[in-house]
Amino acid sequence: MDSEQNDSTSFSSSEPKLCVNGCGFFGTAATMNLCSKCYHNLRITEEKAASAKAVTSSSSSSRISDRGETTEFSEPPMPRMTRCLSCNKKVGLMGFKCKCGSTFCGVHRYPENHECEFDFKGEGRDAIAKANQVVKAEKVERM
Repeated sequence: MDSEQNDSTSFSSSEPKLCVNGCGFFGTAATMNLCSKCYHNLRITEEKAASAKAVTSSSSSSRISDRGETTEFSEPPMPRMTRCLSCNKKVGLMGFKCKCGSTFCGVHRYPENHECEFDFKGEGRDAIAKANQVVKAEKVERM
């Protein structure tokens, strides 16, 4: 009877094991025997390391000139804060991009309000022409 109790209390291979980091929670084989929190932290540190490696490799890449000197590439400039082309109001993320290529605020977002020079009618004509191909029958020979 003692052997039956020992068998029921012993760990089987399907039961979870404690976290490898020793935090006291249970880990699974799918998460490399880590608990969910430790696994999440591990993934974040791996992603940060990968992104830092990518940034350092792109920013520190150098080119050898004809005379054997190395020149550093300059970092790209920071994106400019966007403003409405009509009233010069800061629009940030809420700016509306028009087909003419400019950014506008909520008041000037419509083409009528910012004197847009884009040819909307021409674009519409072109879209209709592409969608509806001209179908012509061959000429019938008369007898």
